[in-house]
Amino acid sequence: MPHFARLLWIALLVLLSTVAHAERVRIVSDDWAPYVHLQAGQPAGVHQRLVDEVFRRLDIEVDWQFMPWRRCLAVVEQGQADGILDVLRTPARERYLVYAPEPLSQVEFVLFQSRERPHPAQRLEDLAGLSIGTSPDYDYGEAFNTSTLFRRETAQTHEANFGKLLRGRIDMLVTDRRVGHYLIQQMGIADSVEMLPLLIHRRPQYLALGRRPGAERLAQRFAEALQRVRQEPGFQALELPEYAHALPGAIEQQDSGTP
Repeated sequence: MPHFARLLWIALLVLLSTVAHAERVRIVSDDWAPYVHLQAGQPAGVHQRLVDEVFRRLDIEVDWQFMPWRRCLAVVEQGQADGILDVLRTPARERYLVYAPEPLSQVEFVLFQSRERPHPAQRLEDLAGLSIGTSPDYDYGEAFNTSTLFRRETAQTHEANFGKLLRGRIDMLVTDRRVGHYLIQQMGIADSVEMLPLLIHRRPQYLALGRRPGAERLAQRFAEALQRVRQEPGFQALELPEYAHALPGAIEQQDSGTP
């Protein structure tokens, strides 16, 4: 084979390899049901189904992997995964993440408490002296994150936080409203736990990609395809009906944290 033809063939193989690689993305997440989680060993959830459908329309397959949230952030920053699901936008994360401009939904961080040990709270100051269950590396808004009024008790899983709440090891826990209601139903503890009306923080959550060549273009294509999906009559079919009991009406109180 002539030298020029050999070089052309090698270049073609490299190009085909790059295209093949681009047809799959590895997305990481922690267990964030009902948005995204493992069910019977398979990825499931409201956002998992939606993201799969959007990428399918872009001719891209998704490889899902679940791990603790702190590790999710680390593997994307280190280039060991292509993207991360349901992440909040912060200046620190923008160093290594490119966010799809269209958010997937709004997070509404609220408090849950034991019905047997109620602590009426209408504002952040009412949490003074209490212990609040949190998750590592979660952003609950500047007002909550920086407050010195209360103690934070970190647990590796949301289920562990609810367990600590029932055993009286913490006074309250903070998590997303939908996540909290879903877990209460799954754990069968609706008679023992209740949600407080105080809204700690409301923020959009996104799909974000690692800041590498081509990421900004792919994030934009994802956002455009997501917008098209949302305009279709069949969009509601992507919202899992089996989670309807876990998705009560939106909270109307104003966000006590920074926008």
